[in-house]
Amino acid sequence: MPNAVPAVLIALLAASTGAAAQSTVTGSVFDDANGNGQRDGRERGIAGVKVSNGRELAITDAQGRYALPMRAESTLFVVKPPQYATATGANGLPLFWHHLFPEGSPALRFGGIAATAPQALYDFALHRAPKRKGDLKMLVFGDPQPKSVVDVGYYERDIVEPLTGHHDAQLGLSLGDIVNDDLSLYPAMNRVTAKLGVPWLHVAGNHDLDFDAKRDEDALLGFRNVFGPDTYAWEEPQASFIVLDDVVYMPGKKPAYVGGLREDQLAFLDAYLATLPKERRVVISVHIPFFEPVPGVETFRRADRDRLFAMLKDRPNVLLLSAHTHNQRHYFHDASTGWHGAKPLHEYNVGATCGAFWSGVKDAQGIPDTTMSDGTPNGYAWATFRPDGSYSLRYQIARGAKDEAIGLHAPKVLRRGAWPAFGVFANVFMGDADSRVEYRIDDGDWKPMQRVEQPDPRLIVENVADDTATSLRGYDRSPEADPSTHLWRGALPTDLALGEHRIEVRAFDRWQGEQRAQSTYRLEDATE
Repeated sequence: MPNAVPAVLIALLAASTGAAAQSTVTGSVFDDANGNGQRDGRERGIAGVKVSNGRELAITDAQGRYALPMRAESTLFVVKPPQYATATGANGLPLFWHHLFPEGSPALRFGGIAATAPQALYDFALHRAPKRKGDLKMLVFGDPQPKSVVDVGYYERDIVEPLTGHHDAQLGLSLGDIVNDDLSLYPAMNRVTAKLGVPWLHVAGNHDLDFDAKRDEDALLGFRNVFGPDTYAWEEPQASFIVLDDVVYMPGKKPAYVGGLREDQLAFLDAYLATLPKERRVVISVHIPFFEPVPGVETFRRADRDRLFAMLKDRPNVLLLSAHTHNQRHYFHDASTGWHGAKPLHEYNVGATCGAFWSGVKDAQGIPDTTMSDGTPNGYAWATFRPDGSYSLRYQIARGAKDEAIGLHAPKVLRRGAWPAFGVFANVFMGDADSRVEYRIDDGDWKPMQRVEQPDPRLIVENVADDTATSLRGYDRSPEADPSTHLWRGALPTDLALGEHRIEVRAFDRWQGEQRAQSTYRLEDATE
């Protein structure tokens, strides 16, 4: 561990009188043996734990004590260490932070943050976590984004209920847009998510903003009042997780936000990363992607991305997680996006749990289809982190089979002998430009499919059905199909025997191995 951080800690602990004491917050991190949240006489402090005010970082001494500069309107938090767990609040969220708002926050529609009375000590209660060897399994949700209590019900029935009591995750993460502008839905969302029974981390999204705030500094007061700091770290034995608010609010402008980072966040990152071994797996979670979904359109400030990437370039084990697009994509950063590490930097842009904003035709259970504009069904990701620093990813379609990884579209019937101009399309939901995708007809030879960037025909069918319907087919229609980054095509032969023929497609996923899907088409003779 670098010597500079303990030196800062010693200097801060020495400040105990006069103006220095008033500008410093102190406390301890302790092992809460009896679980009452208060440090009792025999409960020991925990040494070597990181505590931050969002900019500066301190590390507890042998007695578990720390001191940090007082930053009004900041949120003090403990970086949960790997061997420990936090308590859980009544709302199901982990308790690891204290607000420092002596004067309260500006009055906002959703309340902001009330004035906090100064405390003599800002203590953090932790308790020993059960010893678990092996992998860390994590649920990752992109954009739950309900606009109403009805949508919260969809989230509960489509995403959470099928998982409740039937999963082995040890940690969960929602990548922003927890709600769709109505922050009064937070309690309902937390009630539902808490059913999953694991510590749950939350990223702030552009639809989590207080849009009546006058400046960026106040734009997440409603979010912070419920979820705590908008930027923090959390440590498990297998990885260090860094959550960053990357939505810069620009009131009065169009658009009213852009992706980026603040100076205090970069200072915290610099201090925190200095405490981690270079080989440590680091997972950075944001809402707005670091890449540009539309090439040339700066949706994340490039100068901020450059500074972040410079901090990370000597670290071989970094994974970026993002959401926001309501599509699914793997992006590998290189010099063209300012990444100068030894190997490409992987960013997984996770498909939304709400899919296309809970839109589309409802099924027999009354839940909208809500397929995303790239043809990916709504769902969530499983991320597995191993002790050796490696990881694997899997996308799970909401209420779908575990092995449902490819969506197929093919014509039902073709004329025998016609020019083979029509094809089968395979949407490989976790595919990327390097994916190997093949198909065969009946028991013939496997042939490569061609990757194409065009709309998924399955969604185009829905678009046409919406267009030609004489009444509404759902509350909101399906989104217009956009070009998908994970779509493949193979031409269907027409020189086979009359009748039905089986189409098989296989894709080779870098983490899950071979995955298959199948369909059929029929050849008929046509008469004049």
